[in-house]
Amino acid sequence: MKICIPIENNKGLASKVFGHFGSAPYFLIYDTEEKSSDVIENKNEHHAHGMCQPMNALAGKKIDAVVSGGMGARAVEKLNAGGIRAYRVIPGTVADIVDQFLKGGLEEMTVNNACIQHNCH
Repeated sequence: MKICIPIENNKGLASKVFGHFGSAPYFLIYDTEEKSSDVIENKNEHHAHGMCQPMNALAGKKIDAVVSGGMGARAVEKLNAGGIRAYRVIPGTVADIVDQFLKGGLEEMTVNNACIQHNCH
Protein backbone atom coordinates (compact mmCIF):
# COMPACT_ATOMS: atom_id res chain seq x y z
CA MET A 1 0.00 0.00 0.00
CA LYS A 2 1.24 3.49 -0.82
CA ILE A 3 0.44 6.33 1.57
CA CYS A 4 0.81 9.99 0.60
CA ILE A 5 1.70 12.32 3.48
CA PRO A 6 2.00 16.12 3.05
CA ILE A 7 5.20 17.27 4.76
CA GLU A 8 6.79 20.56 5.87
CA ASN A 9 10.39 19.66 5.07
CA ASN A 10 12.26 17.04 3.09
CA LYS A 11 13.84 14.95 5.86
CA GLY A 12 12.55 11.49 4.96
CA LEU A 13 10.86 9.64 7.81
CA ALA A 14 11.88 12.45 10.20
CA SER A 15 9.85 14.99 8.16
CA LYS A 16 7.13 16.84 10.04
CA VAL A 17 3.60 16.35 8.75
CA PHE A 18 2.13 19.51 7.24
CA GLY A 19 -1.22 20.72 8.57
CA HIS A 20 -3.19 20.82 5.31
CA PHE A 21 -3.04 18.61 2.22
CA GLY A 22 -3.19 21.08 -0.69
CA SER A 23 -0.80 23.69 0.78
CA ALA A 24 2.06 21.36 1.68
CA PRO A 25 5.51 22.20 0.29
CA TYR A 26 6.19 18.49 -0.31
CA PHE A 27 4.45 15.14 -0.46
CA LEU A 28 6.10 11.97 0.78
CA ILE A 29 4.83 8.70 -0.63
CA TYR A 30 5.55 5.78 1.67
CA ASP A 31 5.32 2.22 0.36
CA THR A 32 4.33 -0.04 3.28
CA GLU A 33 5.41 -3.21 1.45
CA GLU A 34 8.82 -2.01 0.26
CA LYS A 35 9.35 0.21 3.34
CA SER A 36 10.60 2.91 1.01
CA SER A 37 9.70 6.53 0.39
CA ASP A 38 9.72 9.10 -2.40
CA VAL A 39 9.44 12.89 -1.91
CA ILE A 40 7.72 15.13 -4.45
CA GLU A 41 7.75 18.94 -4.45
CA ASN A 42 4.30 20.59 -4.54
CA LYS A 43 4.68 23.41 -7.05
CA ASN A 44 1.05 24.47 -6.34
CA GLU A 45 1.42 25.11 -2.61
CA HIS A 46 0.58 28.84 -2.96
CA HIS A 47 -2.98 29.14 -4.26
CA ALA A 48 -6.29 30.84 -3.59
CA HIS A 49 -8.60 29.01 -1.19
CA GLY A 50 -10.47 26.21 -2.94
CA MET A 51 -8.17 26.34 -5.97
CA CYS A 52 -5.48 23.87 -4.94
CA GLN A 53 -4.50 21.13 -7.32
CA PRO A 54 -2.33 18.80 -5.22
CA MET A 55 -3.10 15.84 -7.43
CA ASN A 56 -1.19 17.56 -10.27
CA ALA A 57 2.00 17.08 -8.24
CA LEU A 58 1.06 13.44 -7.71
CA ALA A 59 0.16 12.72 -11.34
CA GLY A 60 1.38 9.30 -12.41
CA LYS A 61 1.96 8.17 -8.81
CA LYS A 62 -0.17 5.27 -7.63
CA ILE A 63 -1.38 6.02 -4.11
CA ASP A 64 -3.94 4.22 -1.98
CA ALA A 65 -4.37 6.67 0.89
CA VAL A 66 -3.65 10.27 1.90
CA VAL A 67 -2.87 10.97 5.54
CA SER A 68 -3.12 14.65 6.49
CA GLY A 69 -3.92 17.03 9.30
CA GLY A 70 -6.79 18.33 7.22
CA MET A 71 -8.24 18.90 3.76
CA GLY A 72 -11.35 20.37 2.22
CA ALA A 73 -14.49 18.47 1.27
CA ARG A 74 -13.76 18.79 -2.47
CA ALA A 75 -10.34 17.24 -2.01
CA VAL A 76 -11.86 14.35 -0.05
CA GLU A 77 -14.49 13.92 -2.77
CA LYS A 78 -11.89 13.90 -5.57
CA LEU A 79 -9.68 11.43 -3.74
CA ASN A 80 -12.57 9.10 -2.95
CA ALA A 81 -13.74 9.26 -6.58
CA GLY A 82 -10.28 8.03 -7.58
CA GLY A 83 -10.41 5.15 -5.08
CA ILE A 84 -8.12 6.90 -2.57
CA ARG A 85 -9.09 7.08 1.10
CA ALA A 86 -8.21 10.05 3.29
CA TYR A 87 -7.23 9.89 6.96
CA ARG A 88 -6.72 12.60 9.62
CA VAL A 89 -3.65 12.71 11.84
CA ILE A 90 -2.31 14.69 14.73
CA PRO A 91 1.04 16.51 14.27
CA GLY A 92 4.13 14.33 14.24
CA THR A 93 6.76 12.88 11.95
CA VAL A 94 6.25 10.61 8.97
CA ALA A 95 7.58 7.69 11.04
CA ASP A 96 4.93 8.38 13.73
CA ILE A 97 2.17 8.61 11.13
CA VAL A 98 3.17 5.42 9.31
CA ASP A 99 3.19 3.59 12.65
CA GLN A 100 -0.30 4.93 13.52
CA PHE A 101 -1.61 4.07 10.05
CA LEU A 102 -0.34 0.49 10.17
CA LYS A 103 -1.96 0.01 13.59
CA GLY A 104 -5.31 1.18 12.17
CA GLY A 105 -5.51 4.09 14.60
CA LEU A 106 -6.36 6.94 12.22
CA GLU A 107 -9.76 8.57 11.69
CA GLU A 108 -11.02 8.44 8.12
CA MET A 109 -11.91 11.84 6.64
CA THR A 110 -15.21 12.19 4.87
CA VAL A 111 -17.03 15.04 3.15
CA ASN A 112 -18.93 15.54 6.42
CA ASN A 113 -15.87 15.95 8.66
CA ALA A 114 -13.56 17.75 6.21
CA CYS A 115 -12.12 21.22 6.79
CA ILE A 116 -14.02 24.40 6.07
CA GLN A 117 -11.97 27.51 5.18
CA HIS A 118 -8.75 25.93 6.56
CA ASN A 119 -10.05 26.30 10.14
CA CYS A 120 -9.89 22.67 11.21
CA HIS A 121 -6.50 22.34 12.86
